[in-house]
Amino acid sequence: MTAPDEEASVTSDFVRSYVITGGRELPAPEDLALHTLVTLASDRSMPLGASPETRAIWELCGGGYLSVAEVSGHLGLPVGVVRLLLTDLARQGHLMRRAEPPRAQHVDRETLEKVLNGLQSLIG
Repeated sequence: MTAPDEEASVTSDFVRSYVITGGRELPAPEDLALHTLVTLASDRSMPLGASPETRAIWELCGGGYLSVAEVSGHLGLPVGVVRLLLTDLARQGHLMRRAEPPRAQHVDRETLEKVLNGLQSLIG
């Protein structure tokens, strides 16, 4: 229970996901993958009439980039709901997305040994 002047934390314990999303269809998984990094666009103000969940995302993403999975985990909301709310913010121009970094490429052993030998010769 919260005090009268204290804000309650965001939780989906009592609110069904379809209430939060307004019953809308979830975005396709490739639109906003779990590892996509998101942050707020600079010089933006919170949308009028923002839901408590959107406000929580706003506060959470204001500090820097977080992955979609991290946002979901911090808020305790289902990933699909978070993806939909993040998509809404992105369409309104409030959110910036960064694609996942490219996967590391395999380098052959010979190249790695040359690099190691070069570093050892520099260090001594």
